[in-house]
Amino acid sequence: MLDQLPPRPDFEALAAAAPASADRRTLVLALIGNLIVNWSNNESLFIYVLMILLDTDRSSAAIVFATLNTTRARLDLIHRLSKIRIRDEKLDKALTKLIDRFNRSTSLRNEFNHCLYITDDAGQITHTQSMRIVENRDHLEFGVSKPLDDARLKSMVAAAREMTNINRDIWEFLPKLQRHLQSKPQ
Repeated sequence: MLDQLPPRPDFEALAAAAPASADRRTLVLALIGNLIVNWSNNESLFIYVLMILLDTDRSSAAIVFATLNTTRARLDLIHRLSKIRIRDEKLDKALTKLIDRFNRSTSLRNEFNHCLYITDDAGQITHTQSMRIVENRDHLEFGVSKPLDDARLKSMVAAAREMTNINRDIWEFLPKLQRHLQSKPQ
């Protein structure tokens, strides 16, 4: 079993070499942080969607939201409530589209939040190793290793931009949903 372990890093050499790769590492960490903060802000905005759908106050909606312990469960509740509360097909489709876009960002957030970061001898983050088990017909595989190259960094920038757009679109959606539900008899 011990022969399956990766070699122990030379921590002293990494510490000595780290200053030379600090700028790139700081960029990578800032991009990861940006993705996670944007995702968290977007998830939290769904509390307001829930508040409007439940016709309740923010604190009560937050309690319901926090009681459900997964993002999937929270969005499922919102989706189900929308089916009984929203009577405008266009508005319902807009909410579904927001949820779909958010779900796509969730997979990227999970990718960077639940991985092992691989560094080279200079301390530069070169790859991510997924912590997911991938099951194929014939065997199990321990996650996927992906390079953290310039192309991937560009895709992270684009994803952060999309998360910013999702945030703005949720803010634009909230008053429309509120007006719709206030104009309909309960």
